[in-house]
Amino acid sequence: MSNLKEKKIGILGGSFDPPHKGHVKITKISLSKINFYKIYWIIAKKNPFKKSAKFSVEERVIKSKKLLKTTRNVNVSYIDDKIKSSRMINVVNYFIKKKKKKNLYLILGADCLLDFHKWTRWKKIVKLTKLVVFSRKGYDKKSKKSTVVKYLNKKNIIFIKNKPINISSSIIKRRRFKKF
Repeated sequence: MSNLKEKKIGILGGSFDPPHKGHVKITKISLSKINFYKIYWIIAKKNPFKKSAKFSVEERVIKSKKLLKTTRNVNVSYIDDKIKSSRMINVVNYFIKKKKKKNLYLILGADCLLDFHKWTRWKKIVKLTKLVVFSRKGYDKKSKKSTVVKYLNKKNIIFIKNKPINISSSIIKRRRFKKF
């Protein structure tokens, strides 16, 4: 039996507005390539960089759980009320202090690296976690020149070369609401 400190914990955070098969795909790839003990989908009430969510938190939690019903070792959580925040630094601190989790990995798309340096206390996040970055069409080259990648200098960052995932929450909302 392995020591709890060695178990890799993945955090896939976001608004999941709405959750989709692309989220599931990167979760499954992460489980196999990084060999996570568990991945937590942390659903935020609102993305600080976006106007508002189209779907309620309750709808997003229910849809997420439904999408993941056959995927093992994944937990869907909404913790904004517990931590009084949607900020990733507070999510990370919650896992470390309250859940006593170590060996944390933050899972994100290459597009997120472009603005990662705008996240609250981003330098602290990258000290407390390792980044797992998935390829996103049109963002890979730019992301590798991002502020956070230069800051990390190839430490604590894993780039995953995955096949293109041609779905996003934005595409789904555009189709469903006919404007965005």
